[in-house]
Amino acid sequence: MRRIVLSVAASTMTVSLAGCGVLDATGNSASASPSRGNDITVGLLLPEKANTRYDRFDYPIIKSEVSRLTAKQGKVEYANADADASRQTSQMQRMIDEKVDIIMLDAVDSHAIAPEVKKAKDAGIPVIAYDRLAEGPIDAYVSFDNELVGEVQGRTLLEALGSSADSSNKIVMVNGSPTDPNAKQFKEGALSELNGKVTIAESYDTTDWKPELAESEMAKAIAAIGKNNIAGVYAANDGMAGGVIKALKAAGVTSLPPVTGQDAELDAVQRIVSGEQYMSVYKAYPDEAEAAAQIAVAKVQGKDIQFDALTQDKVSSPTAKDIPSKLIQPTALTKGNIKDTVVADGIYTVADICTPKYKAACAAIGLKP
Repeated sequence: MRRIVLSVAASTMTVSLAGCGVLDATGNSASASPSRGNDITVGLLLPEKANTRYDRFDYPIIKSEVSRLTAKQGKVEYANADADASRQTSQMQRMIDEKVDIIMLDAVDSHAIAPEVKKAKDAGIPVIAYDRLAEGPIDAYVSFDNELVGEVQGRTLLEALGSSADSSNKIVMVNGSPTDPNAKQFKEGALSELNGKVTIAESYDTTDWKPELAESEMAKAIAAIGKNNIAGVYAANDGMAGGVIKALKAAGVTSLPPVTGQDAELDAVQRIVSGEQYMSVYKAYPDEAEAAAQIAVAKVQGKDIQFDALTQDKVSSPTAKDIPSKLIQPTALTKGNIKDTVVADGIYTVADICTPKYKAACAAIGLKP
């Protein structure tokens, strides 16, 4: 059994990985006495639109899986906060007032939303923390192993620097939003790989993960370090990686240093193909979204055996201990495994990636229809 310590706010999250794959354990009505039938409503609260994954993958996959699990009788009530914590609070209150059966919450601000989580609990509405761990009386948590995501990013950045990587290599860190607990976990995971091996010359925590802020932060780092003295850039996600690369190009950097990312956005995959971005982290959104839908339906319908089978990991937040959880493993995405990851999983087709602008670069790495 592997144990990972993840920090959230001022507290420590202890994650126990059971190592048992039960994603397909949807079960049947014979396994328990369902408290609800198939006519259920799942409230889905997603955090922002800057990252295209939420509208493109998470929502439609969750909607489809809820429908499949409920013989097309269940529905998903969806709202996106567009990075506005107060808006998400209002959206969640509306769902509580509408008496949805369960709420799936991807928090903009994990601490600020805690009172609404408590209100939902008091109203008898279970809350599943999705992708980001919110505070309050959460019933379950579904996400990726976030510290491992950071480790993968840091390790792959070191691999890009090669065997000569040492303290003379200056790295810039452009981390995620300070209100997102995942961002702190990514950062800690990356630092566990980078500390003592390279020098972190500049580090920024980027409000709301905004690419334009990442671009301005990178411009500051270039001014402080010098455009030719940056060995690599840790960018916590692909949107910010795009901002970082814009700043490097604007400064006249022609030979770009390796830049990390996360989320395998299409623009980022194309930048990886062309060599502008070194890597991203591919997280199998279908696995995460489908697992969350399965857990939500099992919880509402009182299928305790399926719920327990799907949530064999345990996570503790600053306000709740041993939250039943499902943690999914990430994969480093580089030029060498695009076809085996995002293409094989149906996230993008080769035609999506290899538009005329990238046709030659695709051919050079053997990426063909």
